Amino acid sequence: MLVLDKAAAKAPPHLWFAVSAVFHYLGPAFAVLLFPAVGLLGVAWMRIASAALIFAPFTRPLHTIKAADRRTRMLLVALGLTLAAMNVSFYLALDRLPMSLVAAMEFVSTILIALYGLRSGRNFLALALAAAGVFVLIGFGWSSDLVGLGFSLLNAGLFGVYIVLGHKAAEGGAGKGVETLGAAMAVAFVAAFPLGISEVIGVLSSPELILAGIGVGICSSVIPYVSDQLAMSRLPRASFALMLALLPAMATAIGALVLLQIPSLRDLAGIALVMGGVALHRQPSTPGR
Repeated sequence: MLVLDKAAAKAPPHLWFAVSAVFHYLGPAFAVLLFPAVGLLGVAWMRIASAALIFAPFTRPLHTIKAADRRTRMLLVALGLTLAAMNVSFYLALDRLPMSLVAAMEFVSTILIALYGLRSGRNFLALALAAAGVFVLIGFGWSSDLVGLGFSLLNAGLFGVYIVLGHKAAEGGAGKGVETLGAAMAVAFVAAFPLGISEVIGVLSSPELILAGIGVGICSSVIPYVSDQLAMSRLPRASFALMLALLPAMATAIGALVLLQIPSLRDLAGIALVMGGVALHRQPSTPGR
């Protein structure tokens, strides 16, 4: 995985974050279009399974698990279970709520992570602007669907756990982090296997749907999670958490383009506040995790 360490060192971490931000919601937007044909649990299963199979030849998950010490094994199991639960709860939320609202609620859990590591007045102001923008998005896009909000809150909490565990995985460098990620995705596949396999069996005779499911896995789990490791290996955890404020804006844009969920002027005002906060943020000269 030396090539990933070199890639992480050569390109600015914000570039890898931008790649992750685009695919973080582009894949799920296409996944929503598959819900009627495959079922949301079936799509979640195909996403996890295809990502696990794609990672396997490059990360050798069985070798990684066998060679890992007890602490690393606990990390990859925890990360794998988090990925499985997060992906399922995310799709359950998307089935009931607009993508922009689900994305905005995801950021709520990252506020505490950002607060923990930000130590300058400028960065606290940046966080305040970004948080205000997110709450504008939430406040004007709220929903009376309590079940959908429950799944969205669960997804938001798991997303925060993913950030913490993902940074732990990236501490040894991007290459080591991706190896841990590959093993964690294998754990996620085992955990999610009983959930959606029955729905997937019904579409095995449709190559188009299978290819579409694989595409969702590549766009939703392979590209963004690898990009996250490349960014996390360079960015402090608090800085990465604040950068995640861009995700609601990205989700709103992709939701409008792919799902025709057109934002209101108030939504756009919230996005502007988020982008202003991210632009104001300054990374510490000596980053600490």
